[in-house]
Amino acid sequence: MATISIISRFLPSSNFPTSPSYSSHPSLPSSLLTPRSSRFIQPTSLCFSCSLSLTQSNDQTAAAQDDAVGNLRVVFAAGGTGGHIYPAVAIADELRITNPTSEILFIGAPKSMESTAIPSSGYIFASVPAVRLARPLIAPQNLLLPYRLIKSLIQCFRLLRDFKPHVVVGTGGYVSFPVCLAAKLKGIKLVIQEQNSVPGIANSILSLFADVIFVAFNSTIDSFPRNKCVVCGNPVRLSLRKHVSKESARSYFFPGFENRGDCKAKVLLVLGGSFGANAMNIAMLNLYYQMLRGNHGLYIIWQTGVEAYDEMDSLVKDHPRLYLKPFMHRLDLAYAAADLIVSRAGALTCYEILATGKPSILIPSPNDSEGHQFKNASLLADVAGATVITEDELDSSTLAIAIEQILRDERKMADMSERALKAANLNASTEIAEHILSLVNLSTKKEK
Repeated sequence: MATISIISRFLPSSNFPTSPSYSSHPSLPSSLLTPRSSRFIQPTSLCFSCSLSLTQSNDQTAAAQDDAVGNLRVVFAAGGTGGHIYPAVAIADELRITNPTSEILFIGAPKSMESTAIPSSGYIFASVPAVRLARPLIAPQNLLLPYRLIKSLIQCFRLLRDFKPHVVVGTGGYVSFPVCLAAKLKGIKLVIQEQNSVPGIANSILSLFADVIFVAFNSTIDSFPRNKCVVCGNPVRLSLRKHVSKESARSYFFPGFENRGDCKAKVLLVLGGSFGANAMNIAMLNLYYQMLRGNHGLYIIWQTGVEAYDEMDSLVKDHPRLYLKPFMHRLDLAYAAADLIVSRAGALTCYEILATGKPSILIPSPNDSEGHQFKNASLLADVAGATVITEDELDSSTLAIAIEQILRDERKMADMSERALKAANLNASTEIAEHILSLVNLSTKKEK
């Protein structure tokens, strides 16, 4: 037996949701779509949660296996950043291709990246408000965290009860932990997918309960129960797996490029994150114009991040070989157009760099409390020869030197590209989908 008291031991390193709100969709019961105060369970009745067992009952197992012959129902718990959201979408897309009758529900936070990205990807979305862990750990705001976790678990139970999934897939984010834990407490099969080279504490805990753990790198196995791990890489969006010629991609950003006949042109792609990396943007601001003026064959595609765009746009001079945007909606074309990428070191971005075979300069975020980005960058340096610059070392001079050293060395660029492609697995989402189908006893082959 495992109780909620086990959870409290790990609370200081996780973020959990509070009370629920759900986006309207006909596939979900109206009682869930319109939450009412009468549905909230009062603190005095919360004690029953503490005695929930992690042991799946025989009746639940039999019921799940009998139901597996029907439509596959999968819940994805993902949110917070694109690094958690898009791998989940890639797996969901693959499940729909392999098993078209699959029913899929995403659970995330309201007014978040996933609350818009998931519906626009064509999937049902239900939201559970998330609560960030306050810093320092002794902050008064953290006193209510155990209560909020239990309250969140109860709401997750309701969602899972009504959707009746065969399996829950956690890819990370603030809601992933309570949703996945609720799934295990209800006897539902659980899988987690870890994008980073080293997991955070939430997935470390969930790994004890998961049926299968999908990891991106061989080195990650050492952080989990080895007998549960499947090394298959990070799921990559379908658009990135489609071949687009470099010339066509460049013409998208720089109209008329194909008519310029500049076969020696180089394109630098700068990815400042979804919201903006201030240090990267400042370094680029101080060197972009000098680089463009000194190298007439250089083109720059620069994603500043949404929150930094207005300031950067007001400071950056217009230039025919500069493409400046807050967010890259056609990131697949940006990768295809690029010769060199300067970027943060989020797990998804790092794997997309490998999958597209691009040389890279990585600047890990120092705001990553668990050091994931630095570890991801270090791994890419080992397997693909990526250049790593910490923010302490970053300025316009060090960045300019690193860019020039790579762009002027064709042999080095070719070697970095080859090593990156060898380290990636473009079929990760397919392999994960097949494992999920196998886990719930569904055939991955269509009946003829």
